[in-house]
Amino acid sequence: MLDRLMLDPPLYRDAMSRYAGHVQIVTTAFEGERRGVTITAACSVSDNPAMVLACLNVSNPRNEIFRRSGHFALNALAADQAELANVFSGRDPSIPGDRFTEGQWGELVTGAPVLEGALASFDCRLIEVKVMSTHMILFGEVLGVVYGAQKPALIYMDRGYRSL
Repeated sequence: MLDRLMLDPPLYRDAMSRYAGHVQIVTTAFEGERRGVTITAACSVSDNPAMVLACLNVSNPRNEIFRRSGHFALNALAADQAELANVFSGRDPSIPGDRFTEGQWGELVTGAPVLEGALASFDCRLIEVKVMSTHMILFGEVLGVVYGAQKPALIYMDRGYRSL
């Protein structure tokens, strides 16, 4: 057991709000169902083999589809895609049901939905899932990559969208 000092969660969240994160939509498809979630906790793990990780809240039972499907796509958003980020974050309740009616979606290798016009999309085979506290960490081997036009990235910082 770790001997640790308990940090006040709101204090921690306030400090983390000052940490800029690239906004992405992580997606998967399994047995006719698609799931997509807006996240900022994702990064490269390795370039040989090409590997990324993405973090999802484990308390949402709908996120279990990422484990069952065995694949996911990580879609990096541009600054002009903030509305789409809101749709997939659940912040825009005016989009009922299938969030994938927003944006143009295709596939690369695994069958996970890939956003057309994303800055970059990484199509991944799920290698491992680790649950750490409140989140599941998806480790994926990148099997396909596609990238769009070079334009400003969508960043989340100080509890709002910014561009870089």
